[in-house]
Amino acid sequence: MAITKEDALKYHSEGRPGKIEVVATKPCFTSRELSMAYTPGVAIPCLEIEKDESLVYKYTAKGNLVAVVSNGTAVLGLGDIGPMAGKPVMEGKGVLFKRFADIDVFDIEVKSKDPKEIISTVQKLEPTFGGINLEDIKAPECFEVEEELKKTMNIPVFHDDQHGTAIISCAALINGAEVAGKKLEDMRLVVVGAGAAGIACSKLYVTAGVKKENIAMFDSKGHIHKGRTDLNKYKAEFATDVKYDSLEEAMKGADAFLGLSKANLVSKDMVRAMADTPIIFAMANPDPEITYEDATDARPDVIMATGRSDYPNQVNNVLGFPFIFRGALDVRATTINEEMKMAAVRALAGLAKEKVPDAVSRAYGGQHFTFGREYIIPKPFDPRVLWTVAPAVAKAAMDSGVARKNIEDWDDYKEQLKERLGFSKEIIRLMIHKAQMTPKRVVYPEGEEETIIRAAHGVFTGKIAKPILLGNKEKITNTITKLGYSLENFDICDPQNSEHIEEFAEYYYKLRQRKGVTYKKARKLVVNPYYYGSLMVQFGLADALVGGYRVNYPTTIRPALESVGMSKGTGIVAGMSIIVLDRKVLFFADTTVNVNPNAEQLADIAMLAAETVSRFELDPKVALLSYSNFGSVRDEETMKVQKAVELIKKAKPDLKVDGEMQVDIALNSDLAKEEFEFSGIKGDANILIFPNLASGNIAYKLMERAAGATVIGPILLGMKKSIHVLQRGATADDIINVTAIAVVDAESKK
Repeated sequence: MAITKEDALKYHSEGRPGKIEVVATKPCFTSRELSMAYTPGVAIPCLEIEKDESLVYKYTAKGNLVAVVSNGTAVLGLGDIGPMAGKPVMEGKGVLFKRFADIDVFDIEVKSKDPKEIISTVQKLEPTFGGINLEDIKAPECFEVEEELKKTMNIPVFHDDQHGTAIISCAALINGAEVAGKKLEDMRLVVVGAGAAGIACSKLYVTAGVKKENIAMFDSKGHIHKGRTDLNKYKAEFATDVKYDSLEEAMKGADAFLGLSKANLVSKDMVRAMADTPIIFAMANPDPEITYEDATDARPDVIMATGRSDYPNQVNNVLGFPFIFRGALDVRATTINEEMKMAAVRALAGLAKEKVPDAVSRAYGGQHFTFGREYIIPKPFDPRVLWTVAPAVAKAAMDSGVARKNIEDWDDYKEQLKERLGFSKEIIRLMIHKAQMTPKRVVYPEGEEETIIRAAHGVFTGKIAKPILLGNKEKITNTITKLGYSLENFDICDPQNSEHIEEFAEYYYKLRQRKGVTYKKARKLVVNPYYYGSLMVQFGLADALVGGYRVNYPTTIRPALESVGMSKGTGIVAGMSIIVLDRKVLFFADTTVNVNPNAEQLADIAMLAAETVSRFELDPKVALLSYSNFGSVRDEETMKVQKAVELIKKAKPDLKVDGEMQVDIALNSDLAKEEFEFSGIKGDANILIFPNLASGNIAYKLMERAAGATVIGPILLGMKKSIHVLQRGATADDIINVTAIAVVDAESKK
């Protein structure tokens, strides 16, 4: 996805600067709570820890806290840019830890290039952290730093630049060898790139079974052989007796190639010269050492992996480091040893051989994945990775004697991981990826707005959709140019000067002529961007509409209802908001359309919401809310909800639904099980149906403003075509998310 300088700077600077913050996990609002959090109450756990230091894991956040440590000498593809310039990357690493593994992070930027100073600094941090992730420290210093810290510290130390790529690619190599019918111990491997990742990969491959003497490693000066006198001890470990004068020579008859260097180093002829069924891991990013197209053209029997998501077999570090640390922290491991790394390798390799769930196939546009040439490693969007790698790492720590805490019930642990790291947090990522599989034409009625243009640019470069901007062409063009975007990325349409005006007016007039609309009025209405955009969708000139950035809800929904209409068999249109709060994802309906729905309408809203939620690969569990619990209060309002539940159960007997119930019974499993064991919803509802618009609208806005929840949508339910309405003042990211949902909705309606 192309990112402009202005977009990136705005993302990092708007609102609270940076990407991370510290959030208190305990209340501290009253004098009593203050006394508990600090003095005098805090003295009590302090004294307990003084008597038994292991209790620091019970009474503090140490056990879930990792330091991301860097001196900024090898940042991404930027090189030695220094600790302060590298800080945005370290914050980003913290975001990934939290996002994928619910691990808290402090980023520590050290102002020193002296390995001994870095070592000393990190050693002094041991009381604070449960683990250390070394990041972007250049080779060979990174080896010295990690080796010494692993020797002297009693918590896990892990240099992801080395071991992350090594673990993921080693799993791919094991499976690639199996597909090729080769044994690791018999394979000859060429490695280009003798930095941190190249050396770590080679070491782990040796652990897996590759013979060291069969590895031909190249650095910027050529082949690493025993005749060279310019090698540090880390490179010297892979110096061979055999000397290759060139990469071309080394590639002849080689079984496998690992590239961690730069683009276009490998030619088609080199690939043709390799052994039967060659394995090529070309992982330079964004452009590999040889393109997928060239490699497969040269050798149709090639097994290839890259670091890119648009080709089979993506080697992506996010498959590893969050869950390796998760497993290590959960058993309070003193280190991350070779056994734990190999456990992660075997877990990933084994997962690729398992039957791929339909949910994963649907996430990748309906592709079916079977273990073989184009599927030797799990997909990054496979939710099973979350609860496969961490338990394997935790068990290896226990078996190898470096765990200080045992896990007794592995099934329960996996369930905890599903909740903690669970798939529900990934629903928007899933929607975006599904949209990328079948991008559609999306029209934006407010195409003159700068935020809409920013979002549309992100939608295009992210391959989510092809944006169509409605409005004054000159004004839109000027804004696009000012933002530094390419005009080729957008379709711009001015309804006032469109060739479709007469066609749209005639259609709309015939549709509404018995509802007080004259042709003259129709002609005037259809140039309104909201009517024009809706009619574009109706006529197939666009697949979806996303609007409402600057106008109230009816301004967007009325033209859509009049021009497009409701789905066949649907008697109602409703709004559903996605609420993302900490580890919980909830769906609220109706939050935007129906003021006081009757029982039949409530039932329709609930069934529409359940149908939509199932597209997120979630199991719908519907609670119809009230101020009463299962008849504890009987009046017109509660009986309406009871009747709606009866109608749903009759129409959809397999749907998990119950009510009427209060919201705490819908969401608190302990309370629900204790008081209402008979209920089909025992505190695990993910869809909340509100009895009227006031309660639904207040609830979702309260969650956003007071609880700090992320609110996405509302999604418009029940429309014949994909029409979706933004919250007023939505951010560019909000608009991109809604667009992805609109694209998936359009595909499902097709």
